[in-house]
Amino acid sequence: MTRIDLDDLPPRLAKLLTDLRGGDDLMLVQGGGVVIRLRIAETEAGGSSEPAADADMEEVLEHFKTMIEEEF
Repeated sequence: MTRIDLDDLPPRLAKLLTDLRGGDDLMLVQGGGVVIRLRIAETEAGGSSEPAADADMEEVLEHFKTMIEEEF
């Protein structure tokens, strides 16, 4: 997974990205052609737009543990 820190982006671009809401589309173009088109996911009322970091971390740690056990 590629991760982009908004603090590393120019302020105008960071604001554009943080202003996106659920259901909005984001299209990146280069030379007049569409490079990528993304749809911002709808979030549940009161829900967080943050990914489930705990679940992802558990999966990574489990994979790491398995790799270590197989290696040694």
